[in-house]
Amino acid sequence: MSTHAKRERLLLADLLEASGPDAPTLCEGWNARDLAAHVVVRERRADAAGGILIKQLAQRLERVQAEFAEKPYGELIQLIRTGPPRFSPFSLKQIDEASNAVEFFVHTEDVRRAQPDWTPRELDPVFADVLWARLERMARVIGRKSPVGLVLRRPDGRTAVAHKGTPVVTVTGEPAELLMFAFGRQDAARVETEGEKDAIGKLHEAKQLGI
Repeated sequence: MSTHAKRERLLLADLLEASGPDAPTLCEGWNARDLAAHVVVRERRADAAGGILIKQLAQRLERVQAEFAEKPYGELIQLIRTGPPRFSPFSLKQIDEASNAVEFFVHTEDVRRAQPDWTPRELDPVFADVLWARLERMARVIGRKSPVGLVLRRPDGRTAVAHKGTPVVTVTGEPAELLMFAFGRQDAARVETEGEKDAIGKLHEAKQLGI
């Protein structure tokens, strides 16, 4: 596994273990056990994981995920920590890094930021740039259902257009914060927003940002 994905995987596993199965998360309706089951199913049950994106498979995904959630919590954590089996596409370094660096970062923050006393992580500049590069590539997909025009901007002025339209809201923040915002965690992202008040309100209330 590549450096960023492997590091975020281990951080997520450690945090889930330390938090306990009943810890809250930013994923609506999910506690830490549910989130752990989601991560395991995504990597190990391709026959069900398609339900993440395909509505017709959603019920199967829910059923399989519920079955995994009934496993001992420590077993789920160990499955996350050890990584996917050989037959999983995620076992390939390129796919692991491309798919999991962001996935595991966001889910780690889902656990961290559900706590009232959370503080932003200090990310090294290289990883911050990795997150930004992924966000740039995914921006149009992530923002396709935004109710308003959406521009993501780093403090240094670099921007990514996530959704064309009017009125426009510009969201400024560090790559990690922009990523959380764009993935539907608007209230847990430390960003600044510019635009019409009503448009900003609609963007914060949008439930369909992200994948």
